[in-house]
Amino acid sequence: MSKPVSFQTVIEYVEALSTEEQDLLLELISKRRIAQRRQEIAANAAQTLKAIKTDTAKHGTLEDLRADLLNEE
Repeated sequence: MSKPVSFQTVIEYVEALSTEEQDLLLELISKRRIAQRRQEIAANAAQTLKAIKTDTAKHGTLEDLRADLLNEE
């Protein structure tokens, strides 16, 4: 397994890139973060749908939600 690179080293590597390469890197990172977040949302949606189908999802009003959240603290 490769040794992790420090954050500072990554910054130095990025600063050594051309402006165009830095812009491309930023765009690539942004697109990957968006894709990752979409996967997280899809997984949450699947989990929610499963809870609804198995009747394990909580139901109630906003007041029920508030009471539930306050009781967890």
